[in-house]
Amino acid sequence: MKALLLTGPSGSGKTTIAQLLLQKYENLAFSISATTRPPRTGEVHGKDYYFLSEEEFDREIEQGGFVEWERLFSGYRYGTLYRELERIEALGKVALFVKDVKGALSLKKVLGEKLTTVFLVPPSIEALRERLLTRGISSVADLEERLVRAEEELRMLPQFDFVLYNDEISRAVQRLERHIIGRLL
Repeated sequence: MKALLLTGPSGSGKTTIAQLLLQKYENLAFSISATTRPPRTGEVHGKDYYFLSEEEFDREIEQGGFVEWERLFSGYRYGTLYRELERIEALGKVALFVKDVKGALSLKKVLGEKLTTVFLVPPSIEALRERLLTRGISSVADLEERLVRAEEELRMLPQFDFVLYNDEISRAVQRLERHIIGRLL
């Protein structure tokens, strides 16, 4: 199985770029993560995420259902289910992952050479702040936690295969297509 992973700080454009790629390339399949956080407006269970209760998430952990999982912002947990990898493999498609940096590193350990990793870099921390505010982050504390974490995550760039500067979405997608997509699909 081949796989592409987009990672970077919260607000770096991972999900937006993934959605654009999925619209354009039918041989990509989005790997749906499981999470304990509540859905945001417009998010759909089984399409955007598998929204699990704390108890359901614990049960999956106990049964060995996760490839990897992490506790992230505000205590919510996120992870990749083995059955999700099996679903994509059965489709014969290239898996497209959107992960936070910790989850990306965990997934990289498991999938190794099968996984091509791309770290998205925002133009600046101030631009990242604006993106997060536009997204409607729930509290000042959550915003500040994400910005502090972004600075830490940016120091992890050398651990990823490619760095993609996301100053403007269409240009970032063009760079991604030019340098990476052709090799995978």
